[in-house]
Amino acid sequence: MNAGVARYFKLTVAYDGTGFSGWQVQPNQRTIQGHLQDALKRLTGEQTQVVGSGRTDAGVHAHAQVASCSLVWRDSAQHLLRALNTQLPGTIVVHEAVDACQGFHAIRDAISKRYRYQLQVGGVRDAFDYRYRWHLHGELDLDQMRLAAQRLVGIHDFKSFQAAGGERKTTVRNVRACELIASATTDDDACHLSIEVEADGFLYNMVRTIVGTLVEVGRGKQTVEWIDQVLAACDRDAAGPTAPACGLFLKRVDYPDSVVRSYD
Repeated sequence: MNAGVARYFKLTVAYDGTGFSGWQVQPNQRTIQGHLQDALKRLTGEQTQVVGSGRTDAGVHAHAQVASCSLVWRDSAQHLLRALNTQLPGTIVVHEAVDACQGFHAIRDAISKRYRYQLQVGGVRDAFDYRYRWHLHGELDLDQMRLAAQRLVGIHDFKSFQAAGGERKTTVRNVRACELIASATTDDDACHLSIEVEADGFLYNMVRTIVGTLVEVGRGKQTVEWIDQVLAACDRDAAGPTAPACGLFLKRVDYPDSVVRSYD
């Protein structure tokens, strides 16, 4: 191992986004990227850029955000993981650190992402869990929501589901899954609902807008067929409201197997 040669690392990070101003570094704000970069500077004495697979918004959480960085590190990747976690607040944890191929980039090399959005339908608001779920009163027609969700699967122009300020070269995305998962709670009048969306890429606030749109169908305010009209409109005003940030989790980011390598 050449101690003077910079190595590329793939970091898998979990965080509770409550109280943070999102992923991206911002002046005078607490951010996930900022904490990671500050931790690496304390460990190495050098300023290192940490690139996340996506810029989660304020209040959004992650089970497995992936980040890339390049630095001179004389020990194992496992030692880097342990050292980083001693420098991070309790609400940010590096779950995995592995050596990556030369030039690994968390955004460019990603081939798919999966998000989970969590809701509580009915019942009394939980004093602890409310930070991680959108609490809705009344009932939702989950069968109608599932039918509506299936109309989003496939290659479509999702411009209607993109919030202002996040313009991309193309708004066409391949949604590979849009699934509803319901589970019982200790409160007989409530149920927990998760909406998971997997795609080759996402637009700004796309998942939260999908959730808000599906809820409109579940409440009976719109029909299943309305989804086709929303897609065709290519206009944000045609879709439903943006669901609150608190219920959104980045669940997984996928990469080719060739990204990870053994370090000699």
